[in-house]
Amino acid sequence: MDHDDAIRMLETIAKAFDEHDLDEIMDHVADDAVFEGPRGTDPWGTRFVGRDSIREAFAARFAGIPDVRYQEDQHFVDGDRGASEWTLSGTTTEGQRIEIRGCDLWTLRDGLVVKKDSYWKIRTAG
Repeated sequence: MDHDDAIRMLETIAKAFDEHDLDEIMDHVADDAVFEGPRGTDPWGTRFVGRDSIREAFAARFAGIPDVRYQEDQHFVDGDRGASEWTLSGTTTEGQRIEIRGCDLWTLRDGLVVKKDSYWKIRTAG
């Protein structure tokens, strides 16, 4: 995958997250992919392995923050590695309004995502 194709793929994935389009997101994820979420008891957060597990994790995000938006995205690629910066905003099912500036570190192989490692900066009120 050349640089421009990789950038377009990351832009497409970001748009799909913003639109809650799980099918479009998963079209770009390898069968053996790994997603490391920003929260969890381990130093890497919570690790999800394989397409089914990753799809469930993303579906849970959309269910837990039904109006979640991913905007202000920017993407960088160098070889088989990439990075995306974005702002996540929404309201949780408990009524908490959130705004998070975050990034994903990507590993790519054969035109697909094999790793998505997410990091968040959580903005607090006040």
